[in-house]
Amino acid sequence: MRSKLWVVITATGLLSACSPKLDDLSAYTAQIKQNTRVQVEPYPEFSSQPAFAYEEADRRSPFVRPTDRSEPLVTQAQTNCLQPDYDRRKETLEQYGLDALIYTGSFKSRGTQWVLFKATDGSLLKAKRGSRIGLFYGKIKKIGREEVKIEQLLPDGAGCWQREETTLTLATTVGENNNV
Repeated sequence: MRSKLWVVITATGLLSACSPKLDDLSAYTAQIKQNTRVQVEPYPEFSSQPAFAYEEADRRSPFVRPTDRSEPLVTQAQTNCLQPDYDRRKETLEQYGLDALIYTGSFKSRGTQWVLFKATDGSLLKAKRGSRIGLFYGKIKKIGREEVKIEQLLPDGAGCWQREETTLTLATTVGENNNV
């Protein structure tokens, strides 16, 4: 019992000897608080605005969407112009724009030339000549060791579509070489 009491007394003495001396820090903090003057700028004076009297007799309600009073734009459909086949089933590579595909290489298997594309979502996709690709009804026309030629149909704004050839090269990264 005496040894336990002795340990408690010794521990208390040692811990009290380790207490920090904060008198000088407290005095410095008090001095700073006394010498510091807080300056808060007063709020600016605002002039009062005149009230607006809403008279609904000649105006529309502010809670109802405005109606479109412009005449609809009528464009004449052009006949005998190039149109994509809207009824055919889309292929996997048609989910991606050409700007989201990177040409990573090509290989030949059982006489068929294949091309590999890496999509920006990380998937690796393969295609062959004639496969559909891109958002604008593209079709792979030629597969080379260094490049792939793709023919796309782009709208001309007048209801017709124009053919445009795009090339993806091995060095092509997203957004380069007109692959948008």
